[in-house]
Amino acid sequence: MKYFLFNHVGSLNHGCEAIVRGTVNIISNADDNAEFVLSSFAPETDSGITDVEKRIFTVRQLSFFEKLVSAFNVKLRHSEEYALRKMYSDIAAQAQDCDICLSVGGDTYCYGDNHGIQVLTRELKSSGKKVVLWGASIGAEDLDDYKLQSLKDFDAIFTRESLTYELLKNKNVNENIFLTPDPAFCMERDRVELIDGFTKENTLGLNVSPLVEGYNPQITKVTSDFISYILENTTLKILLVPHVVEKGNSDYEYMIQFYEQFKESGRVKILPPDLNAKQYKGYIANTRFFIGARTHATIAAYSSGVPTAVLGYSVKSRGLAKDLFGEERFVLNSRKLTEARPVIDAFNSLVENEQEIKETLMKKIPIYLRNAMQMGDKILQL
Repeated sequence: MKYFLFNHVGSLNHGCEAIVRGTVNIISNADDNAEFVLSSFAPETDSGITDVEKRIFTVRQLSFFEKLVSAFNVKLRHSEEYALRKMYSDIAAQAQDCDICLSVGGDTYCYGDNHGIQVLTRELKSSGKKVVLWGASIGAEDLDDYKLQSLKDFDAIFTRESLTYELLKNKNVNENIFLTPDPAFCMERDRVELIDGFTKENTLGLNVSPLVEGYNPQITKVTSDFISYILENTTLKILLVPHVVEKGNSDYEYMIQFYEQFKESGRVKILPPDLNAKQYKGYIANTRFFIGARTHATIAAYSSGVPTAVLGYSVKSRGLAKDLFGEERFVLNSRKLTEARPVIDAFNSLVENEQEIKETLMKKIPIYLRNAMQMGDKILQL
C-alpha cells in the first residue's frame, strides 16, 4: 500500500522527524510493499529521510472569483470552509495516488485554531481515502465542539498516552480509538562520537526550549540557577541538547546563552544545531541523566533507558510519565516554575532512584516497542 504522511512541519523539528522515521519503521515491519509520500511544510529539511517521497505542503492562493465566493460565505454564512477547501486543494490532490492518509503532527489538536487541517482531513476523507490521526495528544482544555466534530472524520485515532485516550473515550468521539506508544519510540539511534571527557557515567543531558520560556519567562533564571547547582554540588558535566532548531523557535539559539555563561568551567558543552534526530538520540542515550522540555527529546531518553525528568507544559508529558511509571512521576509544570529548587529536587530524585528507574525502563521499553510495532497491523486492518 501507499501511505500519505501529512501535517509534517519539517525536520528542523526533530520530534516531527522522529515521528516520521518511527512511523516508517512501524509500517514497513507490517507491510513489505509499503511506499511512503511525505507532505512537508519544509521538504528541503527532510533530505536525511531517504525512504520516503517528499512533496511540498503548500497552501495555494485563491483566484479572484474564489475570493469573491469566499467573502460571500464569510459575510452571510460566517464560514471560512469554502476558502480553506480551495486553499488546501493541492495537498488533497497530492494524496490521490495513495491508499491511506496519516496525520503525523501529534500536536495538531493541541494548539489554537486548526480549521485548515480539519478541512483538509474532511477533503481527504470525502475523496475516498482512509484517514488516521496518528500519535495524538489532546488535553480537555484544547477541545471545543468544532474539534470534537472534526475528530469524528477520522477512520481511526491512535493516542500516544492514556490521558488523551481516556478523554476521547469518555467523549465518545470515534469508534476506533487506540492507545499506543508514540511512534518515535521506534526510531533507531545513530552511533556518535562522544565529546572528549563527556562519558555516559559523568554526563547530565539538558534540553530547555524557547517554547517553555514563552510560557514562563522565569525559566531562564531557573535554568541558570540549576546549572550552577550542578556545577557546585556534583562532578557531573552538562551537555546542552537542542531538539528543535526552527527559525524563531530554536532550542540552540535559546540555550547558547547558558553555554556562554558557563563555558569557562570546562564542564558545559552544547551540541551543534545541524544534527539529525537519530544523532541527537545517540548523544542522549550516552547521558547518565536527562532533563528535557521537548517531548521527543525525553522520548529519546526514555527509550534509551536514561533516568529522565520532564519540564512539562501539556498533557502529553504527564500522560507519557503516567504510562511508564504508573503515576505522573518526575514531571514538573514548567509554566509554574519560579525557582530552581523543584528542578534540583527532581534531579536529586533521579539520582536517589537511578537503579529503580533503569529497571522500570528496562521492563517497559521492550513492551512499548512491541506494542508500537503492532500499530502497523492495526493500520492494515483498516
